[in-house]
Amino acid sequence: MIWLLIFLVTDDYKVFIDQIKHSIQHARNKVVRSANSELINLYFYIGGEIVEKQRNSNWGEDLIGQIELDLKTSFPNLSGFSRRNLNYMRNLYDFCGKDVKVQQLVAQIPWGHIIIIMTNIKDIKEAKFYIQKTIENSWSRVILDHQISLKLYQRQGELINNFDATINIQDTTLIKESFKESYILDFLELGNEAKERDLEQALTQNITNFILELGKGFAFIGRQYKLTIGEQEFFVDLLFYNYILKRFVVVELKTSEFKPEYVGQIGFYITAIDKDVKKNEDKETIGLIICRSKNKTVVEYALANSSKPTGVAEYRLLSDLPEDIQKYLPTENELKSL
Repeated sequence: MIWLLIFLVTDDYKVFIDQIKHSIQHARNKVVRSANSELINLYFYIGGEIVEKQRNSNWGEDLIGQIELDLKTSFPNLSGFSRRNLNYMRNLYDFCGKDVKVQQLVAQIPWGHIIIIMTNIKDIKEAKFYIQKTIENSWSRVILDHQISLKLYQRQGELINNFDATINIQDTTLIKESFKESYILDFLELGNEAKERDLEQALTQNITNFILELGKGFAFIGRQYKLTIGEQEFFVDLLFYNYILKRFVVVELKTSEFKPEYVGQIGFYITAIDKDVKKNEDKETIGLIICRSKNKTVVEYALANSSKPTGVAEYRLLSDLPEDIQKYLPTENELKSL
């Protein structure tokens, strides 16, 4: 028994057991995805049958009510076939239409997520965006609903930037999609008079929520990241690495309206990261200025003279959001439970 305990803590065994655990989890996930796909395909089929019968038969107005009654009689212990759910199945068929690719995409997310998207999104392109993001990020229903209420689709990829002029054109599409024109910091308990250090500290204390808002691929490197240049010390507000873009991202926080000199400051930091921190396998660093407000024309003029890839976004606090959106946002405890 003593030998067994010693054996269990060896590095080789840890690698061995981690591989087995990973394989088990991977297999379980495949089973869950497969089962979910079969269920959604069943719902799609039933929805299609209901639509066709309602169009082409004279079975009366309460066809769905009759289906509910008959299914409950035949399968008394089977849930999921209430009148409400049967109506959602009919909506699913109409939602996907004849597009097999949309049907296959929808079948990759849980039924509850599908209902949220069908209920809130009418444009199929926007709906596909949220489906894809749910798949990529394994969003819970709370997070999906949260992102829809905050209009992520409208904010994604709209960052004012100079990427086309400063980055290899093959990379610009993916990079633009990785940033937003505004960042919703509704999880911060800050007033409009907050100082930059207050904002920086609050974001660091809520780094998990901030990374969720930044998007996929961001890893936090540090706050007040020190750079020593010419025997002088300089400090980057927040430094991230995006493992999808394979680039460092310098984030400078400004609690005031955008000023042109901010571009020169962050350009200096980008140069320093590229020269002193970036490895050969990393691509050129990107700068992101997040400020309280901005004038689009002023930003565009300032970026036109910069050779460093930089984007300028705004941040919005909970108090900035309309009341009809605020009431639908998850509570702090709900976010912590995710």
